[in-house]
Amino acid sequence: MQHGCQVMIFFHTRRRKDSYRRRVFFNYEKRIRLQSPPEKVFEYFASLKKPDGEVLTTPADLMRAVVHVFPPSESNRVREGFLRGETVPGELHCAPSRFFMLFDTNSNGLISFSEYIFFVTLLSIPESSFSVAFKMFDLDNNGQIDREEFKKVMGLMRAQNRQGAGLRDGRRFGLKVAEPVENGGLLEYFFGKDGRTCLQHERFVQFLRDLHDEILRLEFAHYDYRSCGTISAKDFALSLVASADIRHISKLLDRVDEASNEPQIRDIRITLEEFKSFAELRRQLQYLSLAIFSHGKVNGVLTRKDFQRASSQVCGISITNDLVDITFHVFNANRDGNLSSDQFVRVLQGRETASWIAREPGLKGLMSCCANCAKNYSSAKRLL
Repeated sequence: MQHGCQVMIFFHTRRRKDSYRRRVFFNYEKRIRLQSPPEKVFEYFASLKKPDGEVLTTPADLMRAVVHVFPPSESNRVREGFLRGETVPGELHCAPSRFFMLFDTNSNGLISFSEYIFFVTLLSIPESSFSVAFKMFDLDNNGQIDREEFKKVMGLMRAQNRQGAGLRDGRRFGLKVAEPVENGGLLEYFFGKDGRTCLQHERFVQFLRDLHDEILRLEFAHYDYRSCGTISAKDFALSLVASADIRHISKLLDRVDEASNEPQIRDIRITLEEFKSFAELRRQLQYLSLAIFSHGKVNGVLTRKDFQRASSQVCGISITNDLVDITFHVFNANRDGNLSSDQFVRVLQGRETASWIAREPGLKGLMSCCANCAKNYSSAKRLL
């Protein structure tokens, strides 16, 4: 009996220690993604290094470098990055991505630093903002641009992106790179081997949508550690709070950990379709936040039915009861069964805007930059 109690105490202590380590490493890695220069982000998450010193990533590395993710709750991983000389238990796997291989310009199955910058630039472009830039460079207003015009658009967008803003011609001292950003990536895919094919606006916008969908698929596969086609309620909750401000994330993670003790929550499994539907809700955050805040001012609280009605009638998205139950559990700060809508909206907004920066606020800054270009035509480590 005494031995059994000792074993239980040991495993309980181990879980608490691992939970603490996960939080510390997550915050550390989040700061790397948000505050570090791009070559540090790339090197930290890259798992391969060639004899000549060039660092390369796999599609799984690439996803984890740009998306704030926790280790899956069903794995024994504590952290997601790699440190030199570190032994990583429970190596993660990730579903292959043919889509990501479009960024693999030399067809070796790996992504270089230049291709990474090209990738994060595309990923950070709001669809509406790219349309503005596209039209600025579409001088004859025929709905298409050529290769050189596209390179100028990408240079503009890279300058507006946090990861690429400090780079000059896609290069940075101290990291071996094969070529400038605007000379690699998808140019052959979009413009053909001879570079003479023109890029249609509609084709590129669809490409951006497909890119975001692929990110979601790989994020879901990351949490689907057992490859069973669903993820646990806890892992969905982790994906929800991963974009929270570091100052508030510990409190939200307490709520996530409590989900394991809630009978109506702990056994829920979330499908890929449910995961995608919630992501689409994030994309329509402007309309959703307006609806829930307006309702809150009138009624004071937001119930589950109110949230589902706002999602359906305002955004045209059907959210399942399981998704709502998990969301309300995590963001029910007062334990009164209602949603803390302000914190909820801030977290979702953080997910959508983390990588996009403008030198001047709003559309005015982007338009000014477009016009000018067009006018010129030209503590964690101690825990290891």
